[in-house]
Amino acid sequence: MYLIERYIIAEIGRLLMTIVIFLVFMFACYSSQRYLTEAANGTLALSVVFDVVFYKVIIALEMLLPIGLYVSIAVALGQLYNDSEIIALFCSGASPTKIYNSVLVLALPLGIFVTVLSLYGRPWAYEKIYQLEQQSQSELNVSHLQENKFNTSDDGRMVLASRIKKDDNNLADALIYTTSGGNTSVYRAHSAGVIDPSPSNPSVMLRSGTLYVLDRTGTYDKRQTFNNLKMALKPIIQDIEVRRKAASVSVLARSSDPSDTAELQWRQSRGITAILMAFLAIFLSKIKPRQGRFSTLLPLTIMFTAIYYGGNLTRTLVSNSSLPAMPGLWMIPLIMLIVVLLFIAHELFLLKRFFR
Repeated sequence: MYLIERYIIAEIGRLLMTIVIFLVFMFACYSSQRYLTEAANGTLALSVVFDVVFYKVIIALEMLLPIGLYVSIAVALGQLYNDSEIIALFCSGASPTKIYNSVLVLALPLGIFVTVLSLYGRPWAYEKIYQLEQQSQSELNVSHLQENKFNTSDDGRMVLASRIKKDDNNLADALIYTTSGGNTSVYRAHSAGVIDPSPSNPSVMLRSGTLYVLDRTGTYDKRQTFNNLKMALKPIIQDIEVRRKAASVSVLARSSDPSDTAELQWRQSRGITAILMAFLAIFLSKIKPRQGRFSTLLPLTIMFTAIYYGGNLTRTLVSNSSLPAMPGLWMIPLIMLIVVLLFIAHELFLLKRFFR
């Protein structure tokens, strides 16, 4: 590899590492704050928070790595333009292909990694997150519940207890609120003990209490006292969108559902989109000497916004069958490829005229 390529790769690589580490750190802090809040509210066990954050970071790398490369290329090359180093290279006889080759050396392995991550790492991480959340919320482990506080779950269940014996999964002076169909049920019990903590069939034994069944559609309210009452709680059902994100590539490929097709194309196109974004950053990095390397951030932001929302829009259109599966989500990478080729042709044409 020639000296020029090594120099450009080193400049971009250093900035890439800094930006990616910063983005991962900020995303991890944001996710930690979100899930720690859920743990404080009693909707998620504290012991699984950092595991969930880890899997969330793996999912986010699909987006953070291309963004990091995109910004680092534009800023690093912008600095070279600002210092007139690129002009000096061209005047010495170097062609723009030196820059293209340097960017390709970084973008190609990153694009392959993002593709593998999107096809296999992302669904694996979603499945792990779902299992942890289901186990924490649907499994009747009271270790994450807090005394004298309304502890809620995603399925609308609410538990209040004056004392919580975490060693034997027992609640003292318990109030349990659930909804089912058109009824709201409120259980008031002297104590509640977990019989079956499994996520598939969670149940508790309530002792010495009163059951209130409130009819939300009429006036058929009921009141019942009991000494021992076995209460079966409905498990948390995995959302269809979560199931789709956690589905394997083979499952999505066999499905005829347009939403599954959109999800599969989204995963397949991530790596190619990352590589094309890197080449677009080359052309957006051009600035005049002493203009400042960060002057490219506005066009960079506009371009990234167009790519991001364009991808989400085509994904929605394919899911709704408003856009055919072909080109489907490949429409955005195809447009990006055409723009990149036009930029390259224009740049080579200008260079040929300059040296004529």
